[in-house]
Amino acid sequence: MATLAEIRAKLLEKEQRTGGSFQSDNAIYAFWNIPENSTATLRFLPDLDETNTFFWKERQMIRLSFPGIKGQDESRSVTVQVPCVEMWGDACPVHAEIRPWFKDPSLEDEGRKYWKKRSYIFQGFVTDNPWGDDTPPENPIRRFVINPSIYKIISAALMDPDFAEIPTDFEAGTDFKLTKTQKGQYADYTTSTWARRERSLDQTERDAVQTNGLFNLNDYMPKRPNNDEIKIIFEMFESSVAGELYDPERFGSYYTPQGVQLTNFNKSASSGPSKVSKTPEPVVAETTTTPTKEKVETETETETEGGEKPSADQILKMIRERKAQ
Repeated sequence: MATLAEIRAKLLEKEQRTGGSFQSDNAIYAFWNIPENSTATLRFLPDLDETNTFFWKERQMIRLSFPGIKGQDESRSVTVQVPCVEMWGDACPVHAEIRPWFKDPSLEDEGRKYWKKRSYIFQGFVTDNPWGDDTPPENPIRRFVINPSIYKIISAALMDPDFAEIPTDFEAGTDFKLTKTQKGQYADYTTSTWARRERSLDQTERDAVQTNGLFNLNDYMPKRPNNDEIKIIFEMFESSVAGELYDPERFGSYYTPQGVQLTNFNKSASSGPSKVSKTPEPVVAETTTTPTKEKVETETETETEGGEKPSADQILKMIRERKAQ
């Protein structure tokens, strides 16, 4: 019989592989649900990890899409999130492959599909909440998954010499006013800003920190892949490009689709992740970090005749030829 600690570790491992079911985790404040033309006031708190220079953690994830799951629902498309190892300063085989695609107009759109998506994990209080359907957790310290456009506002202000104190300071910190408007068909947060005045934490907030403690934001980051897992990530990428079904026998012990329960596959067919971490936070939709031909550091030139988009088979052939080289 497994110990309680071992059972918990296995459950955490399963959550980490599936990307978690973040809809049910009300510790995450879903600011994207606040009404249009409204403002939520947030007060960020420091990371429990004192070695973290910042009060946030950056995630870089790759989304791999598949038309279905082999042996299960083969007609319902699924997405698997895998970590981009450039997050840790390593060379990512997926990005090494797709960077040259941005020099070829016929491959640009395909390259964007697999380009890493950035998000930023923060924690703190929601001091003014316009979202009426929010169900606050018992612990009032929430986590925030911030997209790049909001992150730029947060980080840019920190370079302002008028910012005398770090905004997470308990005595002289600053609240952040997160404002949602509409720009075309999409939500827009560019009018968000820091409050004009400093504010010390009130006694209720201080008591919450004392009682519940701060989150170690690293616990909500994906596990760093080992060499075997990096190989699997690239194989999944090739399978996604080819339009193949997600194969639980090949990939089920490593990375699995979000919100899907895999059945009837041999878990012992491959060794799963070697290290357990807590459920990674969701990647928030972003509209400002899609790479352009000018931004991507290209490595080689690729060409197709007549400007037509290459087929999946042609792209796979190109990938395998480059691997052979």
